[in-house]
Amino acid sequence: MNTRSISYVALFAAMTAIGAFIKVPIPYIPFTLQILSVYLAGALLGPRLGLISQLCYVLIGLIGIPVFADGGGFSYVFKPTFGYLIGYVIAAFVNGWIIHRFQLEKVKSVFAANLASLLTVYFFGCAWLYAAMNWFVNTPFTLSQTFLYGFLLPVPGDLLLCFLCAVFIVQTRPRMARFINRKENERTWAKPTL
Repeated sequence: MNTRSISYVALFAAMTAIGAFIKVPIPYIPFTLQILSVYLAGALLGPRLGLISQLCYVLIGLIGIPVFADGGGFSYVFKPTFGYLIGYVIAAFVNGWIIHRFQLEKVKSVFAANLASLLTVYFFGCAWLYAAMNWFVNTPFTLSQTFLYGFLLPVPGDLLLCFLCAVFIVQTRPRMARFINRKENERTWAKPTL
């Protein structure tokens, strides 16, 4: 990676950390603004750099720097919310891959890509929540409880952010293209614009 790419990766990792501290407390899973950085990292940096930015964020938190919503350190792996952090890493790649692979330029198409990455986050988050509550925290959790607390309660706010971010990405991506290294940002794909 060149210096510019490293700078962008660091910027989006920092944005995710900042988003962790803007939160609305709801049972078990707090609502945060971190998902915004996941959408933007994938869409503006591309799948590879988007993934690296979120991986850096997670690794920084695991070494002990309190950048997660409830602190930091390796013991965070045993918290019920850690699966959402794993989801951020994979979702940034998913979002970037879909947007860049199909050269998405319309709000509804970018919204669909954001939605796919959001569902990725919730898949990993809910799976980890269920496992952590039953095996690490020793608080028996049913699948219906996992669905309620891990998905239904926090998802309305994330869906709103999903749409708002799609509008922002469509307006911003053409302008950002000249600032971000195109070699890192986009691949040449022989696919039609959706």
